[in-house]
Amino acid sequence: MCLGGLQDMSDNPTVGEIFVSFLEECGVRAAFGVISIHNMPFLDAIGVRKKIRFVAARSEAGAVNMADAYARVGPQLGVAFTSTGTAAGNAAGAMIEAQTAGTPLLHITGQIETNHLDQMHGYIHEAQDQLTMLKSVSKSAYRVEEPESALEMLKMAVRDALSAPSGPVSIEVPIDIQHSKIPWPQNRSPFLIETIKPDIETLNRLVSCLSLAKRPMLWLGGGARHAEKAVQKLVSLGFGVVTSTQGRGIISENHPASLGAYNLYSPVEEFFDSCDAMLVVGSRLRSNETLKYGLRLPRPLYQIDVDQRAAANRPYIPEVFIKGDSALSLKFIGERLDGKMNIDPNFRIKLGEARTAAEKLLNDGLGPYSVLVQDIKGTVKEDLVWVRDVTVSNSTWGNRAVPLNGPFNGVHAVGGGIGQSIQMAIGAAIARPDRQVVCLAGDGGLQVNIGEMATATQEGVNIVLILMNSHDYEVIKNIQDSQFGGRRFYSDIYTPKFSAVANSTNWNYEKITDLRLFQNTLASALKKNKCTLIEIDMSAIGSFSKLFGGPPVKKGS
Repeated sequence: MCLGGLQDMSDNPTVGEIFVSFLEECGVRAAFGVISIHNMPFLDAIGVRKKIRFVAARSEAGAVNMADAYARVGPQLGVAFTSTGTAAGNAAGAMIEAQTAGTPLLHITGQIETNHLDQMHGYIHEAQDQLTMLKSVSKSAYRVEEPESALEMLKMAVRDALSAPSGPVSIEVPIDIQHSKIPWPQNRSPFLIETIKPDIETLNRLVSCLSLAKRPMLWLGGGARHAEKAVQKLVSLGFGVVTSTQGRGIISENHPASLGAYNLYSPVEEFFDSCDAMLVVGSRLRSNETLKYGLRLPRPLYQIDVDQRAAANRPYIPEVFIKGDSALSLKFIGERLDGKMNIDPNFRIKLGEARTAAEKLLNDGLGPYSVLVQDIKGTVKEDLVWVRDVTVSNSTWGNRAVPLNGPFNGVHAVGGGIGQSIQMAIGAAIARPDRQVVCLAGDGGLQVNIGEMATATQEGVNIVLILMNSHDYEVIKNIQDSQFGGRRFYSDIYTPKFSAVANSTNWNYEKITDLRLFQNTLASALKKNKCTLIEIDMSAIGSFSKLFGGPPVKKGS
């Protein structure tokens, strides 16, 4: 990821410039943030050096969400700059999202002057024990305490962010240290990123077990996204594939061996009953993807992960656990299994039947919106980047019905937080300007960070935003109806005129009250060199046939 020697070095650099030049060496080509008096030396260096594109977000949470999606779609290191105190606190929710997703992200935040630090003098932007807060929402967090150690601290932070299991890392730098001028450090090389090598003896044992399977399945999570070639090899040997939402697209979801992310549907669970092995790779088998751990998975169950906690004290205990990099492990397994598998000739036929049945169940529950889903599938390019917020539409169909054809083509709010989609779409569009970026959001979610529509315009990115406007928190009402006797408190929300919002931020705008008009509208929007908001008026179109009332659980549990 890192490039050659440093260039364009000033004779008397600040710590801020040294930070920025090191990020350039690490391949960082875009960063996101909100400028402040407590991060100006960093951003001034970015502006002067002109090698990193700086995206001025409207909120710190928005900046981190942008950097998160930029890193996921890249795939590459994401970088976000915030100020200290309240500003760093504003970033916390987005940091939790990046932490949940395992995104390699560097959060660089300011701090007050060192002679006032931790003294509670009432200094502007001061926060009590900010470092502890950052540690709670980060994989790790660092504080620079002297100018001479700044670069080494930054190297450690970048290494932590990129090392498996990857995640967001924070580093806080007091403003006087940012301004400090020191000689260029002699050793400006980044630390190496070590790959966790699996134990060969345990791998050989797993190969022996898998060689006996006639109907083997792979469950792929986000930790297997870089193992695409090794997965393809196992698929060619006869393995079937199902994924978590994070693992989508590792093999094309149009592939006949793929169940996609249809893991929650009864035909798929019944199909699992007929399988004789499952290898879980890079997935935590989270509650919302396993019917709150009630989903029956094939046995024997095996697992590969870089995090030992993936197997310890969790509801699904594997017969064999391998700690190691997924690509290395699967490559070894594929090479050793080549020519040794005896796959049931009906296995892939039954897999296809299970997926078809699951897709029918999904479509039957969509009511009038099945047309919309089919129109999206028929209109977008195969390499689209599909960004989704937490909304009923995403939970029912967005997470699985629009096929992904690459492991880095999908971005969604893994942690379940509302209102992260538009900023994630911006980060994705900057990471991949060659792709169509289509974003799915609800009216409530969009209003959380509606100001970032102005950021999209300022940055000149191209996004098509499909806004599912139900004029309320639809999923909350469904839960209130089913669990609280129909008492609907606080779930109605005032929604603005989105046509006026789009006009004020220089977006194209279209409103759909008849879904027969949607496909042409979407096709036209995708051809425009400008952001477009397509509002789907759900009150005019009607309800889903099957109401969604939160993450599904096993009946009777």
